Amino acid sequence: MTLLAVIELGRGLVSVDEPVLHPDDEGVLRARAVFETVRVYGGTPFRLGAHLDRFAASAARVGLRPPERGAFTAAAAEAVAAAGAPDAILRLLWTAGREGAERPLGLALVSELPAGLDELRARGLRLATVPWTPGALAGAKSTSYAENLAARDAAARRDADDALLAAADGTVLEAPTANVWWREGDRLLTPSLALPILAGVTRGALLELAPAAGYTVEEGSFPLERLTGAAEVFLSSSVREVMPVVAVDGAPVGTGVPGPAAEALQRALREAAGYALRR
Repeated sequence: MTLLAVIELGRGLVSVDEPVLHPDDEGVLRARAVFETVRVYGGTPFRLGAHLDRFAASAARVGLRPPERGAFTAAAAEAVAAAGAPDAILRLLWTAGREGAERPLGLALVSELPAGLDELRARGLRLATVPWTPGALAGAKSTSYAENLAARDAAARRDADDALLAAADGTVLEAPTANVWWREGDRLLTPSLALPILAGVTRGALLELAPAAGYTVEEGSFPLERLTGAAEVFLSSSVREVMPVVAVDGAPVGTGVPGPAAEALQRALREAAGYALRR
């Protein structure tokens, strides 16, 4: 993804080619940093307030000072305007900074959307189940993502597009960078936030949108067999939005093609963002 604009809190707009992270920043040395990834629709970051709430909660979990909400709100607007791309990805980063630094380092970055998302949505994802033991920071959006990426790599070695993380007892958790959903009739099931998973902002939006789309939602602790036997499975995240799943561990989900709930919720999500669904 091409980086389009960078704002550093306290400095303003800097060149995308200018280094802003020092090698001894704790975010680099020890991954003591938190971040948020926000979808931008038509020049407006979607549910920025909810992202900033989670940003602050993650910072508290890793022992960082609270992110400067007003400064990040302004930096986000400045970065989006400087990028000149109405549909993009906004990332917020808050690191502990260099040892002895007076304040943490804050960045707002805007990048192009990944290529091929709509094509992937039409085709659907193939998932591979990966055993998962959540760490102490489960549920916090910190930059310590090595384990998540290793799970995705393990899935790729099995010719899958992404991983489906399951606890040792077979309880469904999430994907490395997304929440997971499945459909039984007109009911949608998704793991509860009482489990060690991330409280996705898009997940929260879908909980609100599902009833109008004709679906009830049940949150809980569910075994893998409930998901693999479902009529439909999909993921939700800020970047990929609602992404259908057509196979798990090599076996087709339902009829093996993207299902109606994913399509309906994708349309509802775009409408909630004030953004016409492209055909």
